[in-house]
Amino acid sequence: MADDSHPTAGALETAHSRRRVLTAAAGAVTATAGLAGCLGRAEREPIPRVETGLEQTVPDGVAQFRRSLERWGYYPDVTVPDDVTREWRLDRLNTGSHTAAKASAVPLPDGGVVFPGDTGYLVALDPDGEERWRTGTNTGDRGIHGTPAVADGRVYVGAYDGVLYAVDAETGDIDWQTKLGGAIGSSPLYHDGRLVMAVEYPDPEGSTFVIDANDGSVVWEDPEHRPTDHPHSTPAIDLEVGRLVCGSNDGKLYGWSYPDLEFAWSFDTRGSDANDGEIKGPIATYDGGAYFGSWDGYVYRVDLEDGTEDWSFQTGDLVMSGPALDPELDTVFIGSHDTNLYALDAQSGERHWSFEADDWFFGCPIVCDERVVAGSRDGGVYALEKRTGDEVWRVDNEGHVSSTPRVVDGAIYYAERAPNPPEGDEERSDDGIDTDGGGYKLVGTD
Repeated sequence: MADDSHPTAGALETAHSRRRVLTAAAGAVTATAGLAGCLGRAEREPIPRVETGLEQTVPDGVAQFRRSLERWGYYPDVTVPDDVTREWRLDRLNTGSHTAAKASAVPLPDGGVVFPGDTGYLVALDPDGEERWRTGTNTGDRGIHGTPAVADGRVYVGAYDGVLYAVDAETGDIDWQTKLGGAIGSSPLYHDGRLVMAVEYPDPEGSTFVIDANDGSVVWEDPEHRPTDHPHSTPAIDLEVGRLVCGSNDGKLYGWSYPDLEFAWSFDTRGSDANDGEIKGPIATYDGGAYFGSWDGYVYRVDLEDGTEDWSFQTGDLVMSGPALDPELDTVFIGSHDTNLYALDAQSGERHWSFEADDWFFGCPIVCDERVVAGSRDGGVYALEKRTGDEVWRVDNEGHVSSTPRVVDGAIYYAERAPNPPEGDEERSDDGIDTDGGGYKLVGTD
């Protein structure tokens, strides 16, 4: 179900959510829409703080991609250091040439992190970089692109062999594995003892599954409403509205009721008819809307109730990045292949600020207490002041930083993709490190 009018951000009659309309009517919000996008960088005011009262749902004892069921990528209690230095590097993590956002590190229950890579391995490390265990999957050269969910003493992850794995978080042993399709490039969503998983078939086709996390058995699949092209996108759940949403390469966003899982609607991006509206990044749900980017170059907010468009913002190129939502600023942060990271008003889509790097932002940003952290294809990891977009620091790397950074106990973990050197060319960096796609840990300096 799509809205043919496609209102763009910046229009005078932009749609707003019920919460913002009611709040504004009470005189509690100062309107900024229509101003932020036209101010010069030096003149721009910081994004105002607002009292939205919105909270994300973070299941107890669960660590997963974008943290919450709503996939906000929001860590309000995390402080990003004013200056950082590299503590260690994990070699040969992402050596494949597939141009996609790579999987991200996830904290383990007893300290340390687990790094997945397109070499097909899950690698568990202590905080000092000491390897605990290494578990392989039956994949080819694309390995693992999805970020694991850690819960119940297990690491759950899908791989490009079409298998969903449950790995013992302490030993690295595989507890169970379930073949779901041809390939899995999505990240599992853990809720209430179950995993929601988008899966690809070679036709191309796809499906969405709910899996019992205890034994890997299939609880639900909707065979009548399958995405008609590979779903790389990562699903999100909104408990307040009662929706499960997931995007696909067919340029559609799909919505089901939740938890009863009845098909509700589908939304067409502008590029869906021309097969250039792929939704490859994760979806985030916030204040009654689904937020996501598309290869048609737009960032969308779609109403979760009926699947109609609330607003869209046009960037200068395709959008593979996923959104980060900050309820303190009522703002969505998202990157584009046009080399900009954008801060957009969550209600209207108006631009607050944009920050330009030297190449694509195709991984996802995270938003912390006062800063946004994101990686770029230019090899940089950037920390920005979230209210102004001003750069705090940049750390350069050997490859393309395509994963989502994760802050754990004050340290920042992330992964890079190998920059595709010519065949037979070792292409070493100045310090002698192979540009083979590594995993990193940054720590604050005194």
